[in-house]
Amino acid sequence: MRLGQSKLNGHVVAAVFENGLARPVPNYTVIELIQRSEAERIPLAEVAARLASRHLEDCEPVLPLSPPEVWACGLADNREPRPAIYFKGTARVCVGPGQAIGIRADSRFTAPGLALAVVLGSRGRILGYMPANDVSAWDIERENALYLPQAKIYNASCALGPAIVTADEPIDPCRLEMSCTIARGGAELFSGSVLTARLSRRIETIVEFLMRSNHVPAGSVLLAGTGIVVPPEAALAPGDVVTIRAAEFGELVNRAALVE
Repeated sequence: MRLGQSKLNGHVVAAVFENGLARPVPNYTVIELIQRSEAERIPLAEVAARLASRHLEDCEPVLPLSPPEVWACGLADNREPRPAIYFKGTARVCVGPGQAIGIRADSRFTAPGLALAVVLGSRGRILGYMPANDVSAWDIERENALYLPQAKIYNASCALGPAIVTADEPIDPCRLEMSCTIARGGAELFSGSVLTARLSRRIETIVEFLMRSNHVPAGSVLLAGTGIVVPPEAALAPGDVVTIRAAEFGELVNRAALVE
């Protein structure tokens, strides 16, 4: 199932997306569906299918969910004893398809970060996957390791979408091909692709480390970095268009803009 959110009568509600159209789930956000799924101990896709409208609507996807927490993992050397997990923020820093991603005004080298987003239930149960953009101010991070939160956590620094592919779908997260492109003035400035098989640890292993002595709430998101490195000459400028793509998920497209 492709589960996300759209607007219905001016309100953001959950929606099941099918062939470019949507079946809204009135009176529920995706977080509320996750909460109901956990309370009733019924798979998320089953709850959504039961509550979704039978009528297809022409609705555009918005931010697929408002995660209480977002965490991310860099592509660390597998010989290290622990994965490099860091806090990325909350729903406050997240944007959805078509919304602007942020460039810090005090950064000279902000770049997109291609990531596979994992949606988590309670106790780290994996509920689904979607593309993500872990936007980062690399020059600030490289000045001093203690500046990492400033490089990673700021307005519009995390894009998610277009929708969550629920875990009941036959998708192997370790066998995906994902790509990232940056376009400026209609011309391609940067392009890179990667197989998620390059991830230094299995998703389940990263989740297990994340949950150690850390009760991450249901509906939170973990971004598993894929290792694509954008060079300084392709640093984001206002108006650049970033496209994160995977055949199994579709495209996440965002324009870059300066944020205060």
